[in-house]
Amino acid sequence: MKQSLVIFLHGVGSNGDDLAPLGDVWRQSLPETRFAAPNAPMPFDMGPGYQWFSVNGVTQDNRAQRIAAARAAFDQQVARLMAEQGMADHPERVVLAGFSQGSIMALDAVASGRWPFAGVVAFSGRLSSPMPLIPAVGTPVLLIHGADDQVIPSWETERAGVTLQELGVTATTVILPHLGHGISGEGVALAGRFISRALSAKAE
Repeated sequence: MKQSLVIFLHGVGSNGDDLAPLGDVWRQSLPETRFAAPNAPMPFDMGPGYQWFSVNGVTQDNRAQRIAAARAAFDQQVARLMAEQGMADHPERVVLAGFSQGSIMALDAVASGRWPFAGVVAFSGRLSSPMPLIPAVGTPVLLIHGADDQVIPSWETERAGVTLQELGVTATTVILPHLGHGISGEGVALAGRFISRALSAKAE
């Protein structure tokens, strides 16, 4: 299999080190894959850590506008990471794996059609991208969410899955019982298998 890249996108107020350990879990089954876990471009404006966009005063009405405003810095960072790994012209060999706000940005990258990645894994996220949605339909998406999430309700992931499917995206939704706003071992295993299949499919 050709060299590939997984880019981790952390949640608001966190940093790249938060998701980096997932690379150690998946490395054995993805020996040709490199892993990048950057900090989001903006310092968190409500405490330590970083953010993709501010959640200070965020509402259902203004969230899409904030996502749109965050796209330029997000795209610049993704493009830089891809160039560093020799994949500047090969998004089909790149997978995004996001958590919470990182998942929001990962789903936006695909839903807007900006990035035809090999695949996207969205843990505990939501699809809040501004309309219209013109997705990269060749990018499969795995949505994983805890049924007991009190931060972002699991119905957000269920709604995202339905929306993406209606737009022609191959989207798989998994709601895990007894899990809150986090990532479980089961979710990590499901994501690892999904990434392996997605990268293998693009290599054929």
